[in-house]
Amino acid sequence: MDSDEAGWAVEPGDEIAPLVEAVGHLVRTCREEAGMGAAEFGEAMGYGEDLIRKVERGVRIPRADFLDKADKVLNARGHLQAFKGDMEKARYPKKVRELAQLEERAVELQLYGNHNLHGLLQTPEYAQALLGTRRPKLSAGEMERALAARMARQAILEKESAPELSFVQEQVTLERPVGGKMVLSRQLEHLVEVARLPNVELQVMPTARAEHPGTGGRIQVLKFADGTGAGRTDDEFGGRPVSDPRHLRILELRYGIIRAQALSPGESLDFIEQALGEL
Repeated sequence: MDSDEAGWAVEPGDEIAPLVEAVGHLVRTCREEAGMGAAEFGEAMGYGEDLIRKVERGVRIPRADFLDKADKVLNARGHLQAFKGDMEKARYPKKVRELAQLEERAVELQLYGNHNLHGLLQTPEYAQALLGTRRPKLSAGEMERALAARMARQAILEKESAPELSFVQEQVTLERPVGGKMVLSRQLEHLVEVARLPNVELQVMPTARAEHPGTGGRIQVLKFADGTGAGRTDDEFGGRPVSDPRHLRILELRYGIIRAQALSPGESLDFIEQALGEL
């Protein structure tokens, strides 16, 4: 997926494609009503004709600033700007968008990480360095899109009706110098800030804990206001998300034991501050 200044390509099979196509059709309709050719419109926008055609065919997701400028150039009276929010969401990869929707609905999240810090805890610098370790290597466009999507998910930490969040992180995730010591230092400072939020409990699982049920990988449990839930773990149910109450009980049992064996939130905050002081 190549990136450019106007937006990102639509992923094959993505259910958001019809909406992107509809917005592209609206752009073309507004351009034609304004009596402008594609080349003339592209010149006014600062883009090539080929890119304009891609946006109008719905194969390129327009950025918010593209829609803002197009609305003014074409005198669309706000009709194009009205789709900025939808297109901002559409630009994120499908899997990330689905995850963000679940997190947005959740009233409680229980999250155990054994290899890396959870995405909701990452600073932009840490996330970029972590994404940079992927192989095959991400293109510049893929990197920008993945990073923007990860940061956007963190909006749930700041919203008025923020969910209750419980994180348990293995000690190694606080010590691995992803991106270098300066990036790690800023990351630990951020963890201290997040840990002090009233709706967040952050705990550290010491490496010295010889046995606990998190050795199989990450665990995520999301609970919703209607009493239902969803979850996943790396080593069970094929790694796929589950919502069956019987499966969720297994994940909650494991997470409960992990949480009990980890350092308390207060002890964990002391641990993080000590690790920060040692860098």
